[in-house]
Amino acid sequence: MSNNSLSKIALVTGAGSGIGRAVALGLLADGYKVVLAGRRPEPLQALVEAARAEGREALAVPTDVRDPASVDALFSTIAEVYGRLDVMFNNAGVNTPAVPIDELAVDQWLNVIDTNLTGVFLCSRGAFGLMRRQVPQGGRIINNGSISAHTPRPFSAPYAASKHAVLGLTKSLALDGREFNIACSQIDIGNALTELSVRMTKGVLQASGQIAVEPMLDVKHVADAVRYIAALPLSANVLNMTVMATNMPFVGRG
Repeated sequence: MSNNSLSKIALVTGAGSGIGRAVALGLLADGYKVVLAGRRPEPLQALVEAARAEGREALAVPTDVRDPASVDALFSTIAEVYGRLDVMFNNAGVNTPAVPIDELAVDQWLNVIDTNLTGVFLCSRGAFGLMRRQVPQGGRIINNGSISAHTPRPFSAPYAASKHAVLGLTKSLALDGREFNIACSQIDIGNALTELSVRMTKGVLQASGQIAVEPMLDVKHVADAVRYIAALPLSANVLNMTVMATNMPFVGRG
């Protein structure tokens, strides 16, 4: 896959593992200089070194997307080092144990909302401001939603609520960005196989109460989908895209 991304700058949050790492590697292969954000410095630095070995450029900026000061520092660094941002992939996210809502600690709820929703808001706010001010103006924000932005799993109220809210934020950014040549997309992913999701290959609680093994999707296809959206001219947009294992129980879930 190729595009005209020579010297373009991309930012990926949650870049140290899983979907974020796969997307970062894909954007690097497409010629982007990629800023890697995440809470753990070690995997970010390992990715920087892997990129360097391939003749690519990546910059690790350890960031807690829940913390406004940390996010401000991230975008100050991007502005100082590169002077612009062309593509942002809002990927950082967490979940909670699958328990009835009355057994869920308030702190667990807040951690999901602070990461999955407020984190996306804070990073989108930083990206929007930079894209609005830079010359040439504009850029693209891609949010990692989820199939849970449309249909929840059992005992997933915090995650489903956060992802439903991200869908509203995506639509608002897509609307408000028109004036400033800022496009916003959401990619809803179903059953991408990563370190965090490998447990699903042993069975997942269904709406019927049964435990069932679900088909999984190679994370490469998620990265390729993000690369496709990123490669579009700003005059074109994919507002919503669902990338899922073909036979997973989404259509007709429950």
